Amino acid sequence: MHRAVSLQILLLLLCGGHVHSEDECIKASVATCDACIKSGPGCVWCQDLNFTKRGELEAVRCDTKSEILKRGCPVSMIIDPDSTLHKIRDKPLSVGKTPVQIQPQEIRLELRPGQPYTFDFTFKRADGYPVDLYYLMDLSYSMNDDLKNVKNLGIGLLNSLKRITGYARIGFGSFVDKTLLPFTDTNEEKLQKPCPREETECEPAFGYKHVLSLTDDGKNFEEMVSQQRISGNLDTPEGSLDAIMQAVTCVNKIGWGNSTRLLVLATDAGFHMAGDGKLAGILEPNQEACQLDDKNMYIKSNLWDYPSVGQIARKLEEQNIQPIFAVTETVADVYRELSKLIPKSEVGVLSNDSSNVVNLIVEAYNKLSSNIIVTHDNLPEDIAVTYKDCGGQKEHSDKGTCNNVNIGKEVTFSVTVKALKCIDEKTFNIGPLGFNEKLTVRVKTRCECECDNELNDKHKHCNKQGSVVCGTCSCNSGFLGQRCECSLGQKDEAALKAQCRKDNSTECEGRGDCECGVCKCHLTEAGNSYYGPHCECDDEHCEKYQNKLCGGNGDCKCGECKCKDGFEGAACHCKKSKDGCITTSGSECHGRGKCMCNQCICERGYKGPKCGSCPSCSLPCQKFGSCIECLGFGSGPFQKNCTGSCVNISHTIEEKLPKSDCRVKDHEGCWMSFTMTEQDGFDKYNVKILKTRECPEGPNVAAIVGGSLAGVALIGLLILLLIKALIYVKDLKEWKRFEKEQQRRKWADGENPLFQKATTTVANPTFTGDS
Repeated sequence: MHRAVSLQILLLLLCGGHVHSEDECIKASVATCDACIKSGPGCVWCQDLNFTKRGELEAVRCDTKSEILKRGCPVSMIIDPDSTLHKIRDKPLSVGKTPVQIQPQEIRLELRPGQPYTFDFTFKRADGYPVDLYYLMDLSYSMNDDLKNVKNLGIGLLNSLKRITGYARIGFGSFVDKTLLPFTDTNEEKLQKPCPREETECEPAFGYKHVLSLTDDGKNFEEMVSQQRISGNLDTPEGSLDAIMQAVTCVNKIGWGNSTRLLVLATDAGFHMAGDGKLAGILEPNQEACQLDDKNMYIKSNLWDYPSVGQIARKLEEQNIQPIFAVTETVADVYRELSKLIPKSEVGVLSNDSSNVVNLIVEAYNKLSSNIIVTHDNLPEDIAVTYKDCGGQKEHSDKGTCNNVNIGKEVTFSVTVKALKCIDEKTFNIGPLGFNEKLTVRVKTRCECECDNELNDKHKHCNKQGSVVCGTCSCNSGFLGQRCECSLGQKDEAALKAQCRKDNSTECEGRGDCECGVCKCHLTEAGNSYYGPHCECDDEHCEKYQNKLCGGNGDCKCGECKCKDGFEGAACHCKKSKDGCITTSGSECHGRGKCMCNQCICERGYKGPKCGSCPSCSLPCQKFGSCIECLGFGSGPFQKNCTGSCVNISHTIEEKLPKSDCRVKDHEGCWMSFTMTEQDGFDKYNVKILKTRECPEGPNVAAIVGGSLAGVALIGLLILLLIKALIYVKDLKEWKRFEKEQQRRKWADGENPLFQKATTTVANPTFTGDS
């Protein structure tokens, strides 16, 4: 089944058709068919009059085809513009004086934005296609022996090329380096003769000189080259890139024709590149322009810096010139690295005196011409192109390749073009590198609906106050609403306008007009439409990464990036991967966070690369005390439903514990000891419970009573002793005070001199003395 489907898709591609997979339609508050079609390649519009209910937003007409069909829209009422191809020039492949090697030659694509369209591009190498070869030689002194052989090169090289192509032309140019220190000795005598003293023939120092334009006269080539003399400079690297830039940009001077264009660079040294000119005080960058004087000398050699490798690669591709680097063994690796940066280039190793140069050029030409690379030039913004190799196996974003293509063999490439958004007509070219023939591709987008409109301005569906356009009402002047049911100046206009305010804010967020309680949104600065029930959304203000909206890896929808498959992040800035979030147990972030951009974003205070620890967290010993009592000892408040109440705990009963993380009392007052090890997730633990509890002994009544009575008696005795002691102390103080007062009475033993005893005695006559 899968193979059959794959075969059908492959047949569609080979036939120039397209594969349209239904993408999701980002639902937005779009009120027109055109706005719906612009929302995405998966969006379709239902123009059925009765599809929406009275008062329902017209935006429900816009959705994926499957959803629209589910809601009851007839297939004939669905608007879904499709991408199409129109061939403008489609001459058959042919040979002859003006061969046709590509087919088609010009097409027009009408594309639904976001919907890729695939077509076939065919190429066939024509037998006898002309070749232009420009020989660019290093004339520094180390190339003296090579120049002698090159002087006899012309006729042999032309004959070799003509045996392959039937028609060939050759030209010649030479170079050394900039005539400034530190590249060349600027002493006047040395500028005139930079060669060693013993050398009798020497060319004054120069940068680049065009000697002979392309010609099919081999003798003329040999005559002109034979007049060349060796020159010289100071440092080892030469001004090769300066010379290549002039040979490429001076198209008329060189005489490049409608042919396979080859540029042979023969040298035994490396090359200076952009930035090296600063050593000589040259600050102006290379301007990529032809600057030859009347004598065909490069006049900006000492004013412009050397070009960069990127500039050289771009100009070679623009002019369809294929370089062959004929270099000595000592610098072959340098030019092999350079060749990797320049499409359609080859490196050949020269013998010490360049005697093998003809064979080298022929071999390099055969390699270049048998390897076909198809690519585009100056791709417009908002258009994407991908290629499949001629075998249909690999897909590339910048080129399609086909190797070992013999003359007369026809090869086909699959080319897929996609417009990223609605655009005006734009043009670009596709073609094989090294050939002038190009396919012109004109691209325009289908962003407008072609509906069965009923232009009667008194249509019954619109309350006889408007006409029908794509299933919706276009109201006459003075009327508003989904069915033109509102007229300007209605008494409840204030209430209708209130419906256009989100949370009592500005009407339609200041981005639209409120009509009959519905926001009709304005266009953004970029020409797109705001959308949403209150025009709160646009697709231009999402996060950027590397100055690209949504990192170039997603679509901006209502201020949020909707990432393409394989990307994630707020700006779709990273490839989706979970390798850095998976723990040794196979869980993601230990179940305590989310994996984003291959990193864990932890929750609830957890930290670490994979949310493995929580520095601020402590073991919830007391929280799980009732579960421990019920699981370990079958008692407590959870004993009736122990398993259901303690689902987050896995436990074992242990005779001994090497350590005890927790010590908690149960409802009987006994101490329970256990350890807790956290599992993945939140509040999940492995618990080891000590088999025995520590419970307090029962009370001793006799001891308590006896102890209590003895205590009371002891306290009473102590109180009596204390009172006795206080009384004794008080009496002792009184006695001492009395003794002190007695000692102070010294006059008690003396007699008062003023005192006289009584002198009268009275006797009772009746007293007899008897008692």
